[in-house]
Amino acid sequence: MRDNYDFSKSVKNPYAKKLKKQVTIRLDEDTIFYFKELADDKGIPYQSLINLYLRDCAQSNKDLKWQ
Repeated sequence: MRDNYDFSKSVKNPYAKKLKKQVTIRLDEDTIFYFKELADDKGIPYQSLINLYLRDCAQSNKDLKWQ
């Protein structure tokens, strides 16, 4: 390793705004099971599927239908 590094010509990460933030969330077991089954059918990780669903809800300003 060098003692000093020159970052004067460095460029900001263009993907920095798209980085994900880790959070802890409590979900019902049946909700997790639903998304895991759906994720298996689609061939993607269930956490990515939940993220896609929540992003779609946020972008379309979907309102909560409380039962």
